[in-house]
Amino acid sequence: MSLTCPVGPERGLLQPSPEACRRVFLDSPILCPRRYNALFGLEADGMPAVVLDMTYGLSETKSRARQADRATRGNNLLKERLDQICKEAEAAILGDGAAILVLSHRRASQSRVPVSSLLAVGAVHQDLIAKKLRAKVALVVEGADAHEIHHFCCLLGFGCDAIYPYLCYLSLLRVRGTDLPLNQRIENFRKASDGGILKVMSKMGISCLQSYKGAQLFQAVGMDKEVIAKCFTGCKFVLNGAGFNIFEMDAMELHKMAFPDRPQPPLVDNEVEELEDFGEYHFRSIHETEIHMNTPDVIYKMQEAARSNSTEAYKMFSTWQNKITEQTEIRGQLEFLSEECDPIDISEVEPAVEIVKRFCTGAASFGSISDEAHRAMAVAMNRIGGKSNTGEGGEDPMRFTQLEKGEFEAGGAKWDIVNGDSFRSKIKQVASGRFGVTAEYLANAEELQIKLAQGAKPGEGGELPGYKVIGKIAETRKATPGVGLISPPPHHDMYSIEDVAQLIKDLKNANPAARISVKLVARLGIGVIASGVVKGKADHLTISGMSGGTGAAKWGSIKHCGLPWEIGLAETHQTLVLNGLRNRVTLQTDGQVRTGRDVVIAAMLGAEEIAMTTAPLITLGCIMMRKCHLNTCPVGVATQDPELRKKFTGQPEHLINYLFMVAEEAREIMASLGIKKFNDLIGRTDLLRPKGYLKDNPKTADLDFADLLKPAWTMENSMSNIAELPMYCCEPQDHELAHALDQSLISRCAPALQDKEKVHLKGININNVDRSVGGILSFEVSKKFGAVGLPDGTLHVSFIGSSGQSFGNFLAPGITFELEGDANDYIGKGLSGGTLVVYKPNQAPYASHDAIIAGNAALYGGTAGKAFFAGIAAERFAVRNSGATAVCEGEELPRDRS
Repeated sequence: MSLTCPVGPERGLLQPSPEACRRVFLDSPILCPRRYNALFGLEADGMPAVVLDMTYGLSETKSRARQADRATRGNNLLKERLDQICKEAEAAILGDGAAILVLSHRRASQSRVPVSSLLAVGAVHQDLIAKKLRAKVALVVEGADAHEIHHFCCLLGFGCDAIYPYLCYLSLLRVRGTDLPLNQRIENFRKASDGGILKVMSKMGISCLQSYKGAQLFQAVGMDKEVIAKCFTGCKFVLNGAGFNIFEMDAMELHKMAFPDRPQPPLVDNEVEELEDFGEYHFRSIHETEIHMNTPDVIYKMQEAARSNSTEAYKMFSTWQNKITEQTEIRGQLEFLSEECDPIDISEVEPAVEIVKRFCTGAASFGSISDEAHRAMAVAMNRIGGKSNTGEGGEDPMRFTQLEKGEFEAGGAKWDIVNGDSFRSKIKQVASGRFGVTAEYLANAEELQIKLAQGAKPGEGGELPGYKVIGKIAETRKATPGVGLISPPPHHDMYSIEDVAQLIKDLKNANPAARISVKLVARLGIGVIASGVVKGKADHLTISGMSGGTGAAKWGSIKHCGLPWEIGLAETHQTLVLNGLRNRVTLQTDGQVRTGRDVVIAAMLGAEEIAMTTAPLITLGCIMMRKCHLNTCPVGVATQDPELRKKFTGQPEHLINYLFMVAEEAREIMASLGIKKFNDLIGRTDLLRPKGYLKDNPKTADLDFADLLKPAWTMENSMSNIAELPMYCCEPQDHELAHALDQSLISRCAPALQDKEKVHLKGININNVDRSVGGILSFEVSKKFGAVGLPDGTLHVSFIGSSGQSFGNFLAPGITFELEGDANDYIGKGLSGGTLVVYKPNQAPYASHDAIIAGNAALYGGTAGKAFFAGIAAERFAVRNSGATAVCEGEELPRDRS
């Protein structure tokens, strides 16, 4: 990856000349003072720089209050100033021959208000594009408001070429407690900023800055279409809302903070004025602080309710939590149309014992959280008929068996185990790292979840620090103790929607009894993606929102990645209904769902199931110290330190109590709406409306929820009977397992499967429509014999022909597949102890070392077994191999085949 980028006037691509090379090459878009000043010395080289002022005056009104009031009435100086800046930019290029335009905040003062650098850059960039002048000039921002990675990435993404964050450097000048010279502080800042920009680029799949600049890889929430059209043309947006008037009001407020009306006492001696911490990253109890979902009071009440099973404590928690949601989440802006419904007695509503079966815990892996916390969630969810999720770290096979009555010591807690309890997680996750994914692991699941992305950090893989990869965790993940683990953002067997369908088929063959789930991230356009996944035979979709908890993401990801689940869920439901696919898939959502109110709104937007992770962990003792990644969790929830794990005091009953109270609150709301069955709630957005008081607040007055709340059955499409289509899953997917080649193999291998007698099947014809061969056979072996499987050489099957994708899919111990011919992509995927032998046809005229006989990503995620290829394997051979032995005559490397 590279941040090196040429800036300045571009010449015609069709007329190469030495003049075309006369550009400034920057090694980083974050300029140091020396590089910034150098830009003003290029006039002799034909690249003059012109500074444009990014501020506007207060002189016309003499008062910030009066100016803010004018803004709310549509007389907007900010918009006028943006228009002026665009005209000044055009004049500088055409009149002054400017090759570098510097948009500067330097004139900001008590009488001049700074314009948002992002608005200015976006407006100038789009205006110059429209006038066909953008290629003639470089845009540089000398900004005071850009100081975080997200700020830099937004500026670059919307057209800026370079950034000089002068106020950051002035702040570094006054840093106390360090002996580093200023230039070293600045270089450290630039290096850290460069690393952050590269991280964002990598999440978007971009390797060079030239491709990222102006790409506008962003989506806006709650921004007025006029602002989008002027400053961010073409950017996707939802919930039309804040316009230039709101941005001017905010500018006035920030200006007031910088230049208070009240006189300031003089500073004496070495005294310095410290800025207030407004709690952007951590909860603070000061006035006008950033609102956080998790406050000490809310956490305390949630834990009190869960531990004492107190309805009174839960109602207080729910009231506080819903109040916070009003200030932080989209669903908090909505209310139920209870007065237009005929309420029913709560006894007529579906019982809580049925509703809790729709609850799941999210994908917190064994390793990211302690064994005690992981087991507690599994026991609790199994008792109520819900589902717990392993996360992407595998699961200890010792947890697959049912428990007998007794006492279990978990850290500092003792649990009363009853007959039939189980530590087994019903949902087994399959992520890109394939940690701990074996045939036995897959066979012991009721649901297999393909993690395409995580709502809290889309574009990033899971990460587990080396100090957590110890003992049983390393063993379960098939990893080296002490070595940190990072899942790659992409699955190496997935480069198209067809590959998603193939992985779905692989997993369904590896466990025919499990439903196959795909986890997607909420975003605009998710409906099309979801439709493709459902057509690929997924049984279940999870729409993950940006608010999902994570202990392994950078702050930039936590604060600025993803969209609310309300947006993604509503679009997914609407699109699936419109395409006649909704009846074939179950929808689930996750992302800080806490109360019965949240559950009901999720159902109305289209969800049949609800996943929660942070809330269950809080009921088990989590106090949101945000030290998960440091292994220093003081309550034993998210640590592997033996001493800290002793402090774990959570009980499965605590989580069960909480979930039942959530379900009871949902029942009360259902009764007030006259809804008897949970299924009858699904998709009923006609029972929601924006809260009336939103019109009283200028910042929320223009929010438009029409698209979000439009009932799917009222939308137009080619189907005349759309109103009659089901709003929830009522028809299973046809995975065509009855026609799989494995079915004929199983019947002929009965002696081996029942009595471990040796069986050798010869001359089995195979062709490229026979995909995932070996998956169902391995499931039968793993289900009956576990990880040990059959003795070596018990089952030997000889094939002839060209196999389809995923030949030898999760092949279990004791099974040998011999293929005379060649194999498509993903042969030996997840090899789990079996043996694969592939060689060219005997009559083939070519030498084996000249022929490719195995496709891409062979042995991806293999954990045990052997594979022998008498020929060349294609690209990504044995990627993420964690224990399988492989022999081949060569690997095809990526190269130019033109």
